[in-house]
Amino acid sequence: MKVLIAAGGTGGHLYPGVALAQEFKRQVKDALILFVGTSRGLESKVLEREGFSLRVIRVEGLIGRRMGKTLRALVLLPVSLVDAYRVLWDFRPDLVIGIGGYASGPVILLASFFKNRRVVLEPNAIPGWTNRILMRIGRVDLAILAFEESRGFFHQKPGRIAILGNPVRRDLVMQETENTHSGNTLLVLGGSQGAHSINLAMVQSLEDFKRLKQDLFIIHQTGERDFERVKRAYEEKGVKAHVEPFLFNIARFYREADLVLCRAGATTLAEITACGRPAILVPYPHATHDHQIRNARALANTGAAVMIEDPQLNGAVLVEKVLELMGDRERLRQMAQRSKAMGNPRATEEIVKHCLALVNTHSDRSPRL
Repeated sequence: MKVLIAAGGTGGHLYPGVALAQEFKRQVKDALILFVGTSRGLESKVLEREGFSLRVIRVEGLIGRRMGKTLRALVLLPVSLVDAYRVLWDFRPDLVIGIGGYASGPVILLASFFKNRRVVLEPNAIPGWTNRILMRIGRVDLAILAFEESRGFFHQKPGRIAILGNPVRRDLVMQETENTHSGNTLLVLGGSQGAHSINLAMVQSLEDFKRLKQDLFIIHQTGERDFERVKRAYEEKGVKAHVEPFLFNIARFYREADLVLCRAGATTLAEITACGRPAILVPYPHATHDHQIRNARALANTGAAVMIEDPQLNGAVLVEKVLELMGDRERLRQMAQRSKAMGNPRATEEIVKHCLALVNTHSDRSPRL
C-alpha cells in the first residue's frame, strides 16, 4: 500500500502527518510512505531523522500575506500543480492525505482527477482555508476533524466526516502519566518556529529564577531566530538549562518535564494531553479566529492548565506563576491527571483504521493514474 502525505511548514502541520505515517507502518507492514512539502518548511529538517522520504513542490501561501508575496504565490500556482502531478505520477499512491497548509492544496486537487482516495485532516477547531476550499469543491472523500464544532464549516454527506481527534506520535502516547524526573524541570516550547514573546519573558525572568529557584532546570526550544540571544542569556546568568533551536526528541523532554510553558496550538495541546503534562499556556495572539485562546481556555477550565494572555506576559508574571505551581506538588499532580483525561491516545490508530477502510471500500474502482 502506498500513502502520500502532504504536510509541513510548521510542526503543527507536519507532526500529525509523522504520527499517521508511523501508525500506517505499524498496521500495514509493507506500507510505503512519501511526504510532499516544500524546501523551506520544517519537513526538510525532520523527515530524514524520522525515516521518511520527502518530495518538494514549489508553492507558497496566499492568505494573510503582503501584495507582493500574494502575487508571487499566484504565479507559482500552475507550477505547483505541475510539481504535484509529477509526484502523483511517479509514486502512484493508493491514498493521499492532506494535513492542511498550502502544500496540501495542489496535491489533493490533482489527486481527485486521478481517482486517488483523498483524506484531509483538520487539527483546529476553526478550519484553515485550504481544507475549507477542498471540501467545498468536493475534492475530498473523507474529512477527519479534531473538534465537533468544526463540522459546521463542512456541508458534507453523512459518512464523509469523522470526529476522531488529533493524531499524536506513538512514543508520546506510550509514556506513563508520571514523569521520570523528580526535580523541578520547566520545558519551554514556542512551537517549531519559536515564540518571541515567550523567549523574551524567559530572558527577563532568569535573574529571579536564579535567585529564588536555584534547583530549577530549564529545557528551552527557542526557534532559530532567537537561539543565540537566549542561549547567551542563560550562560550570562548562570541558570542551568538545555537550550536548542528545535527539540527533535520531544518525547524525552516531555517525559522529564514537571511543567510545560508553551503556545496553545492544537498539535501541541494534543501532545501535552497525551503525555499528561500540566502547562502554562500563552496563546498566540494573532491566530486565526483566536483559536489558540479558545484552545487554552478549554484546558484551563478543566484545571489542566493555566493561561496567560500574550499582552500580559512578562518576566515578573512568568516567575510568579512558575514558582506558584512548582511550589505546589499536589496541584501539579492534579493538573497532570486532568491533562491526561483530556487526551485521546487512540486518535492516531482510529484515523488510520478509517483511512484503510476507505481504501478497501473503493478498491474495486477504476485504476488510479
